[in-house]
Amino acid sequence: MIKVPMTKRGETLLREELADLKGIQRPRVIQAIAEAREHGDLKENAEYHAARDQQSFIEGRVKELEAKLSTAQVIDVLQLPKSGKVIFGATVKLLDLDSDEEITYQIVGDDEADLKARRISVGSPVARALIGKEAGDEVSVTTPKGIREYEVLEVSYI
Repeated sequence: MIKVPMTKRGETLLREELADLKGIQRPRVIQAIAEAREHGDLKENAEYHAARDQQSFIEGRVKELEAKLSTAQVIDVLQLPKSGKVIFGATVKLLDLDSDEEITYQIVGDDEADLKARRISVGSPVARALIGKEAGDEVSVTTPKGIREYEVLEVSYI
């Protein structure tokens, strides 16, 4: 079985969502289906069909989350040796050499990536180029907008 890297934070968020779906959302939709059945004819009962659709979504998401968690290789970056190199889970402060803009990214698993929150997937072109680099190193990254040049300013493990 192929293990998929995930940060401790990512695992916690998925487990919280799974607990919410199983403990709160699923019972709520079961109750809504029961109430809709009491209203009579199910063929023309919009509440019933909406509740069944919601139940289908919840069950699909539960299976998806359970599958992700079963293949997750949880990496606690705080437990890793501090080498000063960019690794999975590291937070990297970069200087864009084209625009002189500083930007900070954390390298996370695919399911945790959120560009607005400055978390990029370990499989992204920027992260792949950064892995193994240290403060002071320069990297060239081929992006959809062309080649970007960065200097690694700082690597931290938070």
